[in-house]
Order: sequence, then structure tokens, then C-alpha cells
Amino acid sequence: MLAKYFEDLEIWQLSRNMTNAIYTLTKNERFAKDYGLTDQIRRASVSVMSNIAEGFERGGNQEFIQFLYIAKGSCGEARTQLYIALDQGYVDKEKFNELFNSFKKLSVMISNLIDHLKGSKFRGEKYKKPPVKSMREEMEEIERELGIKR
Repeated sequence: MLAKYFEDLEIWQLSRNMTNAIYTLTKNERFAKDYGLTDQIRRASVSVMSNIAEGFERGGNQEFIQFLYIAKGSCGEARTQLYIALDQGYVDKEKFNELFNSFKKLSVMISNLIDHLKGSKFRGEKYKKPPVKSMREEMEEIERELGIKR
């Protein structure tokens, strides 16, 4: 089934959950004091869901793929920042593993969607052609516009 809205995409839903998890994590008093890392990891997680949405809304597969690559890169950025948070003692190993593995899963899902889109003959919604009218339908429409009755 083709998604009608970006909110229908499983990768967007997971990225939203990940963003909420990151915001919850960074509200921890110790983490929150590290303004730079807090801002950076939040931006990375927001970037994932935002790029999925923006790419989808553009309506073309090539543009969507480009934005999915950016989202995938942001997954890697978030995983790197989780390592920093672990090394600084802002997150315990269990929470780190949970979030890290979720971002890794999301990255794989994005890669799979990219591969699917690359192999698809469908170019995107904006390239859909309107149904072609028959010559008879065209003539009837012109006659209606001109007020010609048969």
C-alpha cells in the first residue's frame, strides 16, 4: 500500500518515537547541563523525522531518496552523540543500548526504503499524469463550453 501522508510511514513514526525518547533523556538534570550535546542530539533526532517528512512531501522519488540519505546520516549522528552521552555518564548502558539499537534499526529501515524506491518504476506523485480523455470526451467538453447542443 502506498502511503498517502508522511505520517503513514513506519520510518516516520519510529523517528517520532525516537525524538520523544531523546527529548525525555536530555531532560535529565545532568544531561541537560551539557547544553551543546543536548542541543546537538536533539537536532539530530529532529532532523531524521523532518527530512523524512520533507522528502515525502516533495512528491518525487529522487528528491525523497535524497532526503532519506540525509535522515540516515542524522541517525548516524545521533548514535555518535549517544556514545558521547554514555562516555560522559549521562546515560546508563541499558538505555544507551535501547536507543542506539532503535536508531540502528531505523537506519536499516531507511536504507531498505531507499533501495525499494531506487528499484521502483514509479517516479512519484508529482509525476502522475492525469487520465487521458478520449477524443469523444474532449469534443463533448468543447461543445459544452461553446454551448453547442446535439
